[in-house]
Amino acid sequence: MSYQEEEEISVLERKEAVPQIVLYNDDVNTFEFVIDSLVEVCEHNLLQAEQCTYLVHYNGKCSVKQGEFDKLEPICRALLDRGLSARIEN
Repeated sequence: MSYQEEEEISVLERKEAVPQIVLYNDDVNTFEFVIDSLVEVCEHNLLQAEQCTYLVHYNGKCSVKQGEFDKLEPICRALLDRGLSARIEN
């Protein structure tokens, strides 16, 4: 692969970056509370919420929602209002 081809792939990867809400681990909230929050705020099903909660616990963070920034902002705010650690990243 030539340098130019690598450069084109790199540019394409950057263009495809989608904003996402990343939830971070904390030592305050219970598994049940985080699961309930993901179901209620992010509209996850129970299994998805449980899986995300375990990923947050063991990896320190997990992407819990992707989409347009304007749609993610109120969701992220709702998670923060519940005392969870979250932010929107690209």
